[in-house]
Amino acid sequence: MTIPHITPISDASLAEQLDRAINNKTKPLGSLGALEALAKQIGLVQKTTAPELRQPAILVFAGDHGVVAEGISAFPQDVTWQMVENFLAGGAAINVFARQNGCSLRVVDAGVNHDFGPREGLVNRKLAPGTRNFAVEKAMSAQDCMEAIEYGMELVEQLPGNVLGFGEMGIGNTTAAAALMHKLTGIPVAECVGAGTGLNAQGVLHKQRVIEAAVALHDVNGALPVLSAFGGFEIAMMVGAMLKAAERRMVLLIDGFIVTSALLVAARLKPEVLDYCVFSHCSDESGHKRMLDHLGARTLLNLGLRLGEGTGAALAVPLLHAAVNFLNQMATFESAAVSEKSA
Repeated sequence: MTIPHITPISDASLAEQLDRAINNKTKPLGSLGALEALAKQIGLVQKTTAPELRQPAILVFAGDHGVVAEGISAFPQDVTWQMVENFLAGGAAINVFARQNGCSLRVVDAGVNHDFGPREGLVNRKLAPGTRNFAVEKAMSAQDCMEAIEYGMELVEQLPGNVLGFGEMGIGNTTAAAALMHKLTGIPVAECVGAGTGLNAQGVLHKQRVIEAAVALHDVNGALPVLSAFGGFEIAMMVGAMLKAAERRMVLLIDGFIVTSALLVAARLKPEVLDYCVFSHCSDESGHKRMLDHLGARTLLNLGLRLGEGTGAALAVPLLHAAVNFLNQMATFESAAVSEKSA
């Protein structure tokens, strides 16, 4: 497997041009806050002072997790395939928000424990009917993990646009994400584990103990060995998709806890991927804020979301449009004949 080559977006000359363009708009300096930083980032990603958003897409990766056998979820595993059916029928929150904001939506079967058969709108990349139970053995073989990453790369090569949002579905995947977070950041397991689909305090404690025992069982280090031991097929495919999207100089819209756990892996492999990431929101899932702090990330929204599916990414799309549109369409002091601030 060849890891994509990702070029940092740093360009002192272009950054200066973007600053000048942003500061010359008819507004006090810095008065558009995070939108100004976002406009500059998108300009640097696209290597232009006149960026544009083309055909934003959201990929929702679905996969099942063998660790569900340990009783770490408030919902049964069947909910994974049932929610995929809901996505395909257009009835989930991500369908509503993607339609509302003009995003194409593709659902990827990365490894769901269900036979969907050929279905319109479903991309079949099933490696297996879910990962193995990492409480007793590694979730994936090294080969399956690499194949999942490669599948993710291939999916992005086919996309026509320049903005990609990431979503996921998989009962048990907050347990996998918490294990990845702990191993890749060193943050104690107790600070990585949350309620997921709605566990009570006793359930969260059980989930914590399952992860702690699994970490003791699997003595692994490094991004790919950790991903193989604890991750999911949907998480591994997101890693590949993120790396390829950054190589293609796309804007990456990062969703919540599980998507950010995939980014932890991608950033360990290629730190430059972070230059291309826009962090849509801070999830209400316990641990996400710590994960974001570890990455030095600033989020656009804080709505108390913890649904997943890419919903936060879809909701952030209008803010990307706002950032690009003010940069391209807002008058300058000179063009509007507005007096600038006196020295």
